[in-house]
Amino acid sequence: MSGAAPAARLLPMGRDGVLAEVDGTSEAVALFSRLQASRPAGVVDLVPAACTVLVRVDPVVLSVAAARTWIASAPPVPPERTRGETVTLEVVYDGPDLAAAADLLGMSVEQLVRRHREARWSVAFTGFAPGFGYLVSEDWSFDVPRLSTPRTRVPAGSVGLAGAFTGAYPRATPGGWRLIGRTDATLFDPAAASPALLAPGGRVRFAAVAASVDAAPAASLRPHLAAETVGNSPRLARQMQSHGEEAVEVVAPGPLATVQDLGRPGRAAEGIARSGAADRGALRTANRLLGNAENAAAIEVTMGGCRLRAGRDLVAVVTGAWGPLVVAGRTVDPYVPFPWPAGAELRLDRFTAGARAYLAVRGGFDAPRAAGSRATDVLAGLGPAPLAAGDILSLAGDVAGGIPALDVHPWGPPPHALVELELAPGPRAGWFAPSALETLYAATWTVTAEADRVGIRLDGPALARTRAGELPSEAMVPGALQVPPGGRPTVLGVDGPVTGGYPVIAVATDGALDALAQLLPGRKVRFRHARPAP
Repeated sequence: MSGAAPAARLLPMGRDGVLAEVDGTSEAVALFSRLQASRPAGVVDLVPAACTVLVRVDPVVLSVAAARTWIASAPPVPPERTRGETVTLEVVYDGPDLAAAADLLGMSVEQLVRRHREARWSVAFTGFAPGFGYLVSEDWSFDVPRLSTPRTRVPAGSVGLAGAFTGAYPRATPGGWRLIGRTDATLFDPAAASPALLAPGGRVRFAAVAASVDAAPAASLRPHLAAETVGNSPRLARQMQSHGEEAVEVVAPGPLATVQDLGRPGRAAEGIARSGAADRGALRTANRLLGNAENAAAIEVTMGGCRLRAGRDLVAVVTGAWGPLVVAGRTVDPYVPFPWPAGAELRLDRFTAGARAYLAVRGGFDAPRAAGSRATDVLAGLGPAPLAAGDILSLAGDVAGGIPALDVHPWGPPPHALVELELAPGPRAGWFAPSALETLYAATWTVTAEADRVGIRLDGPALARTRAGELPSEAMVPGALQVPPGGRPTVLGVDGPVTGGYPVIAVATDGALDALAQLLPGRKVRFRHARPAP
């Protein structure tokens, strides 16, 4: 993979991203290797996929124009620098689809197992779930069709085949790959410095082992049946625990309350979404008002109905959505720090404006870290579980300075009127008719009931495509406007998937994504073109 550099087509991905497109997976792997070896300061994310590599930058450190120049001129990688350590995965080849897959490929089960374990595999990219690696090999020339009806639950550790790829499921999820075996390897450890065992560019070999006596055979699964249904908001068995002096007890969480900081930026190549506060501006404001570190964790309260009791004297503030806020029977104002005495109950009733409020305390909340963050990712199941009655939180001590004097009060409730949001260019605008872009910016869109931290589906006129077919899986970003075949866009949220197969026509700016987080179903939005990045 150290020959002539592939000629990449450079496409915009919002205000801070470039999607470099090449002709196939092997070319994408080669380009990723070149970019990884010469990665300059200011590159936040470097995410390979089936035929693309996404580069996201911090424009303060590295401009998008400079990033485009670097991508086009990245030097070749010496062969010795591409030969990393090889991970060996021990596999019990007893999957429920093993015999069927062998039949599809016109070989015996023994031949399929031998070809699979003798191939020299490498991790082309990750996605679908944190730590799920898509493995390719020059020794594997087969194309295995996915199941016609995906399973609603694939056990963790299952090893499968799909298309030209093989891979292993780090956790139980739905999936349509043909399962040929299982491994006991820890594929994803959120507490580790490098959570994903299989990272892009890594090398993998499979070793056949016999099943242990206590192991449950995977053959009991059928392609159309599963033991249980996996929802979009998995609840972890681990509850919040007090790491120090008790600060807050959850009396009632309301529809959804989670611990959020600024999330996990820069880990998309491991299959880890950014996550964090859905309205990052509101969280940053709360922490500034209390003299906290910018990344201190707060409680994100959705829709209201949340009740909490202080375990010690605290100073707190609420930002974001507006609604009745009562502490010890006394009404307090949003965006103004207030004392919260020990034993007093705080009540956030149903919001009158906005969808998400941020309750922050001086010092920030403590919670177990996963992949470097205290944030709850409801899609991937990373971080602490959504809060439940009886949960206890303690303080983290994330203080940056004193509580600033508040001479002015420039904040107001989220607007009730039509909201205008900025969009930056997306990489797949060329898949759409010129009339689609006109419609995108001229129409008034309605937020549907399908709106959460994962994504917000909009209702309005269909956006006409000129290019049919599926898009090979490529990296996604929060704010991406994906357009499925029905033609109506979905804006990916902070917990959205890190890869996807629907074309992205545009990307909401950070400010627009914050504003979208406050919109309830039925709200109307219009889009306008974002100003070019400086």
